[in-house]
Amino acid sequence: MSIQVQNLLKQYGEQKAVNNVSFSLNKGEIVGFLGPNGAGKSTTMKMITGYLQPDAGNIKVCGIAIDKDVMNVKSKIGYLPESNPLYYDMYVKEYLKFIAGVHEIQNAKSKIQNIIELTGLTVESKKKIGQLSKGYKQRVGLAAALLHDPEVLILDEPTSGLDPNQIIEIRNVIKEQGRNKTVLFSSHILQEVQAICDRVIIINKGELVADSDVEALKQNAKSNRIAVSFSTNINKEKLESLPAAVEAIPTSDHSFKIVTNDTNELRKQLLELAVAEHLDITSLQTEGNNLEDIFRSLTTANN
Repeated sequence: MSIQVQNLLKQYGEQKAVNNVSFSLNKGEIVGFLGPNGAGKSTTMKMITGYLQPDAGNIKVCGIAIDKDVMNVKSKIGYLPESNPLYYDMYVKEYLKFIAGVHEIQNAKSKIQNIIELTGLTVESKKKIGQLSKGYKQRVGLAAALLHDPEVLILDEPTSGLDPNQIIEIRNVIKEQGRNKTVLFSSHILQEVQAICDRVIIINKGELVADSDVEALKQNAKSNRIAVSFSTNINKEKLESLPAAVEAIPTSDHSFKIVTNDTNELRKQLLELAVAEHLDITSLQTEGNNLEDIFRSLTTANN
């Protein structure tokens, strides 16, 4: 196991920021770490990297217990924090040379050049960091995290501030790094997570609520809505009179989202209604089992 987290607890006064969280990651896995703001994602990442001490629980990185040899653990991790602290008065290459010195990297000059090319910093590499856009500052942080060729990457919102083209570029970098490293990264862009990850971990209010392959999570999720559109107006009450319909929610003049406990039966009843009423259904789609719907259902329950 590259990362092992067991019964992790972090408490601030009466509030449990992270409460009894356990999971493990293997080499070659790219795992999305999801949760709403304040769920405990960044706190968990900081404990894995050794920047915060847990109040209880155990963490191992590459088989090393973090409470036994934190400096060795840190040497095996590339960490891009959410805040991405940088020295704005330094030039890009100067900063990366400084990071190389911290890690005592051999052949630093060639490795810095390789990382600059890998993260798409070439055109901005002669500028001071303070002159860069937010997106390029994010790339500098990622370059620094990758420079010492760590076994584990912890990336907290790695594509924050990037434009769509840059997101695709950095996404490809992360996917390539995941071939021989362990990658744990958080993101609020669920489409991005679905594009990169085979597995997601979701926490809410400091507690683990899901840890599963994306496809398995989608298959196990209960679909409970049907989106339907008609070519002409239809009365909301007529839709709600269908035995399988719980509630019909208008989304436009001719479109509704219908809540149901049996999507298959509701689809059948909608088609029968269309035939009986001479209605033309222009769209009929089951909802509730995409990652966005799953995330919402897991993180809004009992709020």
